[in-house]
Amino acid sequence: MVIEVWPDIWPAFQVFQAMGTQWRMGTGGVSGLDYNCLPWLMSLNGVDDEASAFNDIRVMESAALRVIHNK
Repeated sequence: MVIEVWPDIWPAFQVFQAMGTQWRMGTGGVSGLDYNCLPWLMSLNGVDDEASAFNDIRVMESAALRVIHNK
């Protein structure tokens, strides 16, 4: 499957990919991303608009959680 990523959200997508090992786990399974490393990853990936990128990451996180919990 190929998923097209729009250029305006590419920086947020790169950060989301880098967060792949930062999922929080609880007794009910995956609960969401651990945001503690987000500032560092945004800086590392050259994100200019952190507020917009954070909103985009939260949308991707929500979609991923729906997929994770439907399995």
